[in-house]
Formats: sequence, C-alpha cells, structure tokens
Amino acid sequence: MRTECRRLASAVMFAFVLGVASTQAKASEVSAGLSLGWIHAGTAPRLAVGPHAGISWHIEKNLLLKLHDLCSLVPPIQVGGAGVYNHTSVSLGYRWEDGDVGAGPSVAIYFMPACGNALCGRVAGMAVGGHAQASAYVIGPLGISASANVDWIGGRSLVLPGYASVVVVAAPRFDGVPDELNKKSIS
Repeated sequence: MRTECRRLASAVMFAFVLGVASTQAKASEVSAGLSLGWIHAGTAPRLAVGPHAGISWHIEKNLLLKLHDLCSLVPPIQVGGAGVYNHTSVSLGYRWEDGDVGAGPSVAIYFMPACGNALCGRVAGMAVGGHAQASAYVIGPLGISASANVDWIGGRSLVLPGYASVVVVAAPRFDGVPDELNKKSIS
C-alpha cells in the first residue's frame, strides 16, 4: 500500500510539473543559499543547516512556477548524531515587486536520528507532503525568506511508527540583480 501511495504521489507531482511547465515561460531565475533552522521529527526539534537551491519560471505576468531543493543537515553536536533530510518541492506562486509567495507538493528522502515516546534511534525513508514559502524585500535588494515543509512519514519503525515531519527555515535574502532587470522580468 505504501509503495502504491508513493507511486501515486510521484505521478501527481510529475503531472503537475509537466502540465504547468508546458506553458510558455517568459523569464527564469536561479537562487541558492544557506539556511539555519529546526527540524521537528519525533519528540524533540533538531538544529539543521540547510544548503538550498531553486529555479523559478515566470509563467504569466506575476505567476511563478518554482522547483526548490533544501538539504537539511543535522550536525553531530546533538544527541543521536548526524542526519540528513533532503526535501524537493514544486510550487505555484505569485510575485510582486517587493516579494513572492508560493505553495505546492513535495517529496523528501531522509536518514535521521529521532526519538519517540519510548525509544530513540534512526529513521530512514521517503515522505510526501507540502511546501509553502514567502519572501519579502525590506530595503532594496535585502530581504527575508521563510519556508515551511510538512511531510507525512509513514512506516513500521519502532521509534516513530507514523508522524508528521515539519521543517521551518528562515534566512536573510540578498537579490544581486539590479532593479531595472527585475522590473523588466515581471512587467
């Protein structure tokens, strides 16, 4: 049953990307960065450092299609040791002059330390869920970006038999593109 659900989720995400990406894109934008945040899997949140990268396409005047990957690395300084939670999402969003918002489906692959009510140990697998992100420019090219990912982790683990995994990341943002180019790409 789990394998069928994963295949269905993958097929839905692929169809979503294919359907929206087939629309003529007028401009694209590449982003990358490093974030600091928390992963809450099980009974305790864990500090995570997250290199991330993304690409967005302007489909219509202010409509965006985004593909984003966040690789959250749990440093070995916490109880349970190191871990990784790689989260890839596709979202449809809206952009205006001073920011953007978007939401859509996601898939995650993980190998993490986690604690349930009775046991602690490592959990590994794949999860499907959703992603939401917002960015706002405060002063010129300087701004802030925040994202939240919620995934359902199912399975037969003794540590965590099934739970929601939440990844929340916030970071400063710097857009090095001059305003003249930004205005041309959204107008």
